[in-house]
Amino acid sequence: MGIKVNHEECMGCGSCVEVCPYGGIQIINEKAEISGECNLCGACVDACPVNAITIEREEVDVEKLNLSQYKGVWIIAEQSDCKIHAVSYQLMGKGRELADKLEVKLTVLALGHDLKEVLEDLAQFGADEIIYIEHPLLKNYHSELFVKIITNLINEHKPEIVIIGATPMGRDFAPRVSKKLNTGLTADCTGLDIDPETRTLLLQTRPTFGGNIMATIKNPHSRPQMSTVRPGIFKIPSKTEKKATIRTIHPEIKQEDLLTRIVKIISREKKKINLEDARIIVSGGRGVGSKENFGIIEDLAKILNAEVGGSRVAVELGWVDPEQQVGQTGKTVAPKLYIACGISGAIQHRVGIEGSDIIVAINKDPNAGIFEIAHYGIVGDLHKIIPALIKEIKRIKAEEEIETCLQS
Repeated sequence: MGIKVNHEECMGCGSCVEVCPYGGIQIINEKAEISGECNLCGACVDACPVNAITIEREEVDVEKLNLSQYKGVWIIAEQSDCKIHAVSYQLMGKGRELADKLEVKLTVLALGHDLKEVLEDLAQFGADEIIYIEHPLLKNYHSELFVKIITNLINEHKPEIVIIGATPMGRDFAPRVSKKLNTGLTADCTGLDIDPETRTLLLQTRPTFGGNIMATIKNPHSRPQMSTVRPGIFKIPSKTEKKATIRTIHPEIKQEDLLTRIVKIISREKKKINLEDARIIVSGGRGVGSKENFGIIEDLAKILNAEVGGSRVAVELGWVDPEQQVGQTGKTVAPKLYIACGISGAIQHRVGIEGSDIIVAINKDPNAGIFEIAHYGIVGDLHKIIPALIKEIKRIKAEEEIETCLQS
């Protein structure tokens, strides 16, 4: 598998040089030459005006591929500023479940620097082992290094399942790794399970066709089976008494190996709205009626000390900001309490909130899809129900304050 330049067709125009994100192509003697490591992104193939560049892929011989060589479930942990991303903890519970069904080990792969303390904590969440690739150059994310190291380790250890968080970082390296491994990748999964019939295939469920259909995807002919999972889909498991073993590997990496250099890291100011970490969320949909009417949603959120969210329709109508969108095409959330007001419950919205501990739905349509997943449903006009709720919450809070004063 590799990239090939047909020198008879190549005009030496330099289009491929301009688009190569890795600076891996040069014009030598008026012909394009691959001069650096290629990640097979295909940008040069698309840019070539005479189709002189092609990617030659090694065909998978299903009969020769020994699937029995692949054992184990791997989770690729993500870190930033020496802190493990929350999605890595969320994947631990599901990874443990899959590994137990397959009766194999659960392994976490972590790349970074000065992670010993945080990995000691991660080791208590159900993994059998942690492979820690330690080097100062891995403190920050470098796509080319991560892709190369992860690909080599997967080829060496041959896990049958690899799970990655669908974060900006995960979405960057996961498809590149899958391409180098010549295997499939199912992105933005909302459910993972083992096929009860084969007892080997990973069932990868994700929304498709704009979120209106849930598709379950299998990869029977190549390994590993790779998936990315959006943050907030799975719950963080409880700590276990058994701690995973931590094996540290120090790779030989030099600054010259990097095709890119980090000049400066600028921390982005945290947004006032943080739906993914909120304990309580009050969301509104088309049924709220207007941008002005969203004031009633904000009033309920304020008295509950909650965040305000909205459905995709509410965002498209300009009633709430895009960063407040809840659902498969927005933020996947898992609060203690989620209150859906005037939201019909399209499948993409339901997928984005199904991890909530308690879902309360308020809708005047008794047949609204949101009631199918709601723990508590109130059928009626939200503009009458919400003011009544606010009044009752205020009354309860006032009684609690009086009781506290009497006790003191």
